[in-house]
Amino acid sequence: MKNMNKVAIVTDSSTAFPDSIVREYDLNVIPLSVLWDGNSYLDGIDITLPEFYERLANSETIPTTSQPSVGMFSQAFKTLIDQGYDVLAILISAKLSGTCQSAFQAAAAFPRKRITIIDSKQVSLPLSLVVLMTAQAAKRGATLLECTNLATDLCQRVRTLFIVDTLEFLHKGGRIGGAARLIGTALKMKPILEIKDGTVDSFEKVRTFKKATERLFEVVEAELGKQGTIEYLGIVTANAAQIGDEFLTLAHQRFHVRNEFVGLISPAIGTHVGPGAVGFTYIPPKQA
Repeated sequence: MKNMNKVAIVTDSSTAFPDSIVREYDLNVIPLSVLWDGNSYLDGIDITLPEFYERLANSETIPTTSQPSVGMFSQAFKTLIDQGYDVLAILISAKLSGTCQSAFQAAAAFPRKRITIIDSKQVSLPLSLVVLMTAQAAKRGATLLECTNLATDLCQRVRTLFIVDTLEFLHKGGRIGGAARLIGTALKMKPILEIKDGTVDSFEKVRTFKKATERLFEVVEAELGKQGTIEYLGIVTANAAQIGDEFLTLAHQRFHVRNEFVGLISPAIGTHVGPGAVGFTYIPPKQA
């Protein structure tokens, strides 16, 4: 029986993985670009998280973002295929970025059986958890088909609620999606938002951050039950580590958490959510 090729996982920089995880799972991270005052910065490479958020808090201008080039994906795909890998690219929602489009264009030049591209319909933290769990399976020797099926299932099961300090950044960046109806009446509110069908949508209007936090945990508890199980928990913040720590403590008080990932929101996504945002992502156990 012919040996199956090992699987290499490709993703984009909205995942904001620390270098330690990138190295541990041999992840191939293609950077988006942050465009600011006439300069272009590769996300996570030319501008670090601390630099980005310090500048964002003090800048009179708001940056924009740009998808990776077709050439970036082509180079990554060629290198991996030449090394004998099959490639699974799990990428940011096509409704939020043209990243998937660049990847599909690049993949057209390679054998179809060697590359699979998944539009995750997610971004940032939920995408990170899907990539992380799929990369763990690949490291254990899962085939391209097995990894694809796992990632597809996780993309459908992962849940995300997040709170932004202001809707200003989502509004100006054009990424507000179904939450647009909150503009005008809610720019000073602390709404709970969700990622739904690949875009940002309004979940519930709340007047204070404290009440938004309480309501977020009530919603999760209603789905999972008191002391319910979370297969994988993820918490990210836009330069608000103390809030992240508080969310993590509350999660452990209310739920049985099997695995967890805590990180920061990448500059490419922080551009749109602004400082002070916090995301709460969870993957419930798979139903038998």
